[in-house]
Amino acid sequence: MLAPVSSTIIVRGAALAALFALGAAATVVAQEDHNPWPIQIDDPLATIVIFQPQPESFENDILTSRAALSVTETGQTQPVFGVMWTSARLETDRDTRTAWIVDIEVTAVRFPESTPEQEQALAQIIETDIPQWDFEISLDRLLTSLEVLEERRAARDQLKTDPPVILAVDYPAVLVSIDGDPIIQDIENTDMKTVVNTAFAIIYDSETGRYYLYAAADAWYESANVLDGWQPTTTAPEKVTSLIPPDTVTVPPDSTTPRDDEMPALIVVTEPTELLVTEGALQLASVDGTDLLYVSNSQSDILMDIGSQQYYVVLSGRWYRAATLDGPWSYVASDSLPATFQDIPPESEQGALRPFIAGTDEAQDAVMDNYIPQTAAIIRSEASLEVQYDGAPEFAPIEDTGMTYALNTGTAVIMAEGRYYACDEAVWFVADSPMGPWALADSIPDVIHTIPPSVPVYNVKYVYIYDTTPEVVYVGYYPGYTGSFVHYTTVVYGTGWHYHPWHHVHFHPRPVTWGFHARWNPWFGWSFGFGWTNGWMTFGVGWGAGWGWRPCCAAGWWGPARFRAGFRHGYFHGRRAGFRAGYRAGFRAGVRAGSRPRTRQNLYRTQANRVRTAETRPAGDRLPSTAAGRPNNLYADRNGNVQRRNNNGSWDSRGQGGWQPNNAGGNRAGGSPANMNRDFQARQRGTSRTQSFNRSGGAGAARGGGLRR
Repeated sequence: MLAPVSSTIIVRGAALAALFALGAAATVVAQEDHNPWPIQIDDPLATIVIFQPQPESFENDILTSRAALSVTETGQTQPVFGVMWTSARLETDRDTRTAWIVDIEVTAVRFPESTPEQEQALAQIIETDIPQWDFEISLDRLLTSLEVLEERRAARDQLKTDPPVILAVDYPAVLVSIDGDPIIQDIENTDMKTVVNTAFAIIYDSETGRYYLYAAADAWYESANVLDGWQPTTTAPEKVTSLIPPDTVTVPPDSTTPRDDEMPALIVVTEPTELLVTEGALQLASVDGTDLLYVSNSQSDILMDIGSQQYYVVLSGRWYRAATLDGPWSYVASDSLPATFQDIPPESEQGALRPFIAGTDEAQDAVMDNYIPQTAAIIRSEASLEVQYDGAPEFAPIEDTGMTYALNTGTAVIMAEGRYYACDEAVWFVADSPMGPWALADSIPDVIHTIPPSVPVYNVKYVYIYDTTPEVVYVGYYPGYTGSFVHYTTVVYGTGWHYHPWHHVHFHPRPVTWGFHARWNPWFGWSFGFGWTNGWMTFGVGWGAGWGWRPCCAAGWWGPARFRAGFRHGYFHGRRAGFRAGYRAGFRAGVRAGSRPRTRQNLYRTQANRVRTAETRPAGDRLPSTAAGRPNNLYADRNGNVQRRNNNGSWDSRGQGGWQPNNAGGNRAGGSPANMNRDFQARQRGTSRTQSFNRSGGAGAARGGGLRR
């Protein structure tokens, strides 16, 4: 039976971050690779040592945890061991992989070797001392310690797994995706036109009767037909080339523009398609330690299972297989892959595929990452919204929900329970009319969280309102808002549904799943490519004029005015090698080696949100000290007992008689060595992830602005 604290303790500010912060970030400790745990509190009444906490649940923005403690009263030499339970609200920043404690409640303390008076004395020390601290929490240590607590968020069978059209070619090529038949529209204040339903800059010049497609700094293609016949050109008219913003691309000084006969072919498609590219005939090489081969002369991740002689490829996190690269391709669930996939070495070229293989640590970490929200406090007095419609508002029903959603606007507007709710940059607004006036919402109907993925505004179900005060509204969004979903036990990009865009006077794109070679990075989320790269090529599309293609419908995902993507510093195999380097060493290495990550920018820092977001980081000015010479080897089991892991891997339990060997038969399930070993392994992975992120410079890059969407 837990010994309750005599009075509930509510501590404001950075309070008790030390009690369940899953590792302080690099700014808190002198050496970024140093694990700060255990942490020591020196108080006139006692010395308290707090060992790395273990989360029990993470619901919305509330984290509950337990932590093992040792307390040595002043004048005593022998410590007393115990466990403390806490519940706290986190404010998270996924860019810097950190979080802060805003509110915390100490719900219970258990010290089997102490009296209730001693427990209360400990609570008073904590209440007095810890609010003065300033802590950053490592999200990487947090996510590796979380259990799968939020399965209800997994869309499961509702997400589409049908394969797109999968094309395979044996020559350098780039896929140009147009969302349906080309929609040609005038470019204001010019005599030229553009194709509005594509992410690529395709411009039509009526004087020459030619279409021009922008590829890189001085590289263009031209064709008389927008759907085919594209050839490199060096004679694009100046009035066409001048439409490309000068800051669209930065070409590395050592890049060389290839000859016309070296430039990749353009393959134009008008339906969901993915492209597999090899340089000539297939060349296969073995994956060390497995019964797998991989296609070594391709930028695509193509594997062959030797036993079945089937090819496997992962697209937007989903696996497909076929007897030949020409198909037909069929979906394979991540937990139905051949067993040898589990043996892919993490540090191999194929190691970056492990997040999509059910049962791997990397897959579990990616799933846990999807359960961590990005949070903020929105200032009421600064929050405003205007919704622009293409004509009079038009709404369509959301099947089986009683709700409708607006078709002809780039803002997600939903009519639910007699009122209108608009989600803008992960902030909810409410109005009595679709035209407004819009006010910051204090709550949204629960039915909004039942929107099915067959609807283009599905992603807004991942945006929450947590709490309100007279001054601010606490909000947050999960990665589902930006297109990252949990499907069973792995993550995937996009819903797999093909939504029809809106076009009347204006064009409003919908979220897309296919055509951009989506890849997962453990710190910065999903990145994208087009099929081939040679360093100079960017296909950094979008020429401005307010055009805003967004593969995910979160505003600002690709920038407010233009879609930028492609390979800035690549080389052949650059995308794959760059992604893998990015997976192992972080964002900067990935950019250097050739991937162009679409960074996981905090949407609450976008231009629209910057003014209306409050600064809530605690203002404490004291930093914790590491308990010198103490190993971080104490754990609190689910039953409230303190467990110690020895150097040989065995476990001891702390009781009235001191430390005793933990025999599985003599303990309840919560403290069994098997359960404690899982906690130990999660702690080790969290430390490794935090160190890798810090060494990569990722946190610094994000704080400094880095590369943005």
